Amino acid sequence: MMAIYNNSRPAPFGAVTTYRIVSAFDNLRETLTAWSVKRETRKQLNKLSDRELNDIGLSRSDIDWI
Repeated sequence: MMAIYNNSRPAPFGAVTTYRIVSAFDNLRETLTAWSVKRETRKQLNKLSDRELNDIGLSRSDIDWI
């Protein structure tokens, strides 16, 4: 005869809420980090001359889409 065990246990009180809050802050951090990297990239590209941008295959109007 085969025994069946129930190995699942409910999460401790507040664990799901805590997880959601931590996840929300982590998502916010990732979003802000990505925004900062894009902002810095645009800033550096704007410092390049039109010829330098052309050398890397970009135009000045492409910078806003990056």
